Amino acid sequence: MRVWNRHSRIVGVTQERVGALIDTLSEEGDRLWPVDAWPPMRFDRPLGVGADGGHGPVRYRVESYEPGKSVRFRFTAPRGFDGFHEFTMRATETGDTELVHLMVLRLRYPAWLTYPLLWRPLHDALLEDCLDRAERELTGTVRTPARWSRYVRLLRNLISGNRFRRFRKNRLPPTSTTAIR
Repeated sequence: MRVWNRHSRIVGVTQERVGALIDTLSEEGDRLWPVDAWPPMRFDRPLGVGADGGHGPVRYRVESYEPGKSVRFRFTAPRGFDGFHEFTMRATETGDTELVHLMVLRLRYPAWLTYPLLWRPLHDALLEDCLDRAERELTGTVRTPARWSRYVRLLRNLISGNRFRRFRKNRLPPTSTTAIR
């Protein structure tokens, strides 16, 4: 099974400002990753090609990194995830900047079972929170904050032993583009 999952946000700032935000990933003062509600992104060394790490049980290695522009991660876990995820950006016709997160996977057993039931809803919620954080950092506000679905709240409570119950109880599903073939 193949997965193509894309989340993006258009912000009225320069590419340089968005690139600087990408560069903070996994640092102590990470301004992009939603560390207030999700496991932090951590690596065995500063962000750069070859750095190993991930967030929670999701593990990956930095495959490519262009400071101020993009970063691509190659999955090493969970079992059955063959692919990558990346943060990139592009200029829009109006002069704004689109921050994009793309995940491309070929799922193998057991991930073809666990991805739709567990990983996809959690991933989508995390990425929308990440883009909310980016928009807030870059513009000072979030036009339409993402909301967690009841299913995401249930999964988080089951996985965390209710540790995250205090975070945003009444969230609705995030918007994303996901294609599974």
